[in-house]
Amino acid sequence: MKKYKFTINGNEYETEILNFEDNIAEIEVNGSLYKVELSQEIKTQKTPKLIRQKAVPSTDVHPSVAKTSSPTAPKGSGTIKSPLPGTILDVFVKEGDQVQRGQKVLMLEAMKMENNIEADKSGKIAAIHKQKGDSVMEGDILITIE
Repeated sequence: MKKYKFTINGNEYETEILNFEDNIAEIEVNGSLYKVELSQEIKTQKTPKLIRQKAVPSTDVHPSVAKTSSPTAPKGSGTIKSPLPGTILDVFVKEGDQVQRGQKVLMLEAMKMENNIEADKSGKIAAIHKQKGDSVMEGDILITIE
C-alpha cells in the first residue's frame, strides 16, 4: 500500500503498510512482518474501483461465435462495418467493382476527423448500403463484398 522511511535514534527503518482493516494494520519493518493494533479506529477513504469491460471491436460483436456464413449467403461474402458513429463523406467504389484487401472504399467523418475505411478482403462489391452524406452508427453495415 504505502512505503515510509523512518530514522529513530540514528537507525534507519524502511516500512510498508501491507494491509489495513478496522484498527489492525499489517506492517513490514526492514523485512519483518508485524501486526499492529491502533487504539482508535482510523477511517479510510474508499476510492471506487473502475472496472472496464473487455473491449471488443465493433466488427466482432460475438468473438466466440464461429465466423461462418449462413447457407443462403453467397460463399466467401463479407461486410464492412462502421468502426465509429459518423457521416459518410465519400464512397470510392460502386457496385460491381473489384477491390483488393486494404483498398480504400469510403471515407467516414467521425469526431471531426476523416477516417479512411478499407476493404478487409478482396472481392467484388455486391452492395453499397450507405451513400455520401448518410449518418451511420457504430457497427452499421456499409458495404458487402462477395
